[in-house]
Amino acid sequence: MVRQSLRSFLGGAAGWALLALLGCGIHGTPAALPPPADPPPAPREFRAVWVATVANIDWPSARDLPVEAQQAEARAIVAKAAALGLNAIIFQVRPACDALYASPLEPWSEFLTGEQGKAPEPFYDPLAFWIDEAHRAGLELHAWFNPYRARHSSARSPLAPGHIASTRPAIVKAYGNLLWLDPGEPQAADHSLAVIRDVVRRYDVDGVHIDDYFYPYPVRDERGLVLDFPDAPSWSAFAAGGGSLSCADWRRRNVDRFVERLFREVRQEKPTVRVGVSPFGVGRPDRRPPGVGGFSQYDEIYADVESWLEQGWMDYLAPQLYWKRDSRGQPFAPLLESWRSQNPAGRHVWPGLFTSQTGAAEPWPAQEIAEQIRLVREAGGSQGHVHFSMVALTKDWGGLGAHLKPLYERPALVPATPWLGEAAPDAPSVDLRPEPGSQDLRIDTAGTRPWLLALWARYGGPWRFFILPGGSGRIPGEWGGQPLEMAQASAVGRTGLESPRVAVRDGRKGGGPP
Repeated sequence: MVRQSLRSFLGGAAGWALLALLGCGIHGTPAALPPPADPPPAPREFRAVWVATVANIDWPSARDLPVEAQQAEARAIVAKAAALGLNAIIFQVRPACDALYASPLEPWSEFLTGEQGKAPEPFYDPLAFWIDEAHRAGLELHAWFNPYRARHSSARSPLAPGHIASTRPAIVKAYGNLLWLDPGEPQAADHSLAVIRDVVRRYDVDGVHIDDYFYPYPVRDERGLVLDFPDAPSWSAFAAGGGSLSCADWRRRNVDRFVERLFREVRQEKPTVRVGVSPFGVGRPDRRPPGVGGFSQYDEIYADVESWLEQGWMDYLAPQLYWKRDSRGQPFAPLLESWRSQNPAGRHVWPGLFTSQTGAAEPWPAQEIAEQIRLVREAGGSQGHVHFSMVALTKDWGGLGAHLKPLYERPALVPATPWLGEAAPDAPSVDLRPEPGSQDLRIDTAGTRPWLLALWARYGGPWRFFILPGGSGRIPGEWGGQPLEMAQASAVGRTGLESPRVAVRDGRKGGGPP
């Protein structure tokens, strides 16, 4: 995995040729420019992918795979993500009030074993497995929850006795061909938040993530009329208790309270765990850019996302911008700018990209995804994006890999989240020595091992940047025929904060710097 993370930081000969031209002397003779004395800042970008387990979209590929095959697929996904240059996986752990981990609160998911409530045999904990594999590769692992869906349309096995639709049927509603927790029932919010807190408490996740399913998307009857969500009992209880809000405002308040509690309770449970929200990509009608139209999540699924962003009830927002750059009514760039402009709390805004559309019946060219990434970078601000979903990258639909390779040539740290309050780590003590039987050099951190080690190495020219998980790994002994001359390193903490840089001690020279 460490080998796969060794990417060059700077663009090489072309960049140095340009600098040489800019440095020409007065008589037209190119001036010899020394290499930079100090490394540049570490590149930063959230490069993530959703790994969906619902309906076996991404993992596992079938709902009755043997454990050994499940684990092999997970390792392959992690290896592919690391090889591409990604730095985070958003892994779906709760598709429909079920669990892809050993939960004391909800039954095992049928998408894992083919039968709801059935544990994997031989037993293992998939979430713990995914976390270990991702962290070993230097990738973050964010746990993705659906807060309200209670049964998916692709479900086949009967509900387990421990499923909430079996234990508390009064707070579960049938709508269309799915089951949903009623957001107006206080017990529903309490249950979902207890599930999320349990995961944060027991697992070493880097983030908690919810998507765009709040109140369900509207379902129409055979005449084309929208069916109202069947929450009359909870609405009547609210009105009988003296509530004066309209039904729509009451529904929005229910979701508002859930999102605010999610942010607050995760922070109380483990302050360094980030909270991410990935809503539908078009905002409320009165805040849209000119010419933008389409579905209103504010009015139809009761998600007042702009208010959540303004309040800072998340650490990152990943609006699903699932349209082309030239889409009529939902153009990519204006939508991105609209979300970024409504962010007074200064949260990260990292758009979701419809990467899987490259494999659709009417596929997008892979170049569209590459150009959207370039557009996000040109827009400035906290850099990042999320691909939906992993299957497109695994199967290389439309030749995605070739388009993404130059964009991810340089490794990148996840942007820091300083408002979480974590202190920057102490400067590391880093040693370099020859790797027996190899041209590579071994890098190790003495004492406390950092989450990541950011390392700059110079081989007679521009600085090269490497990221070493756990503070150890290997780097090339030479680059472009030039031996390693100098190296500096810093420790990176779980919230992305970086220590001061230190010189790497060179064991080849008795302990001095390279």
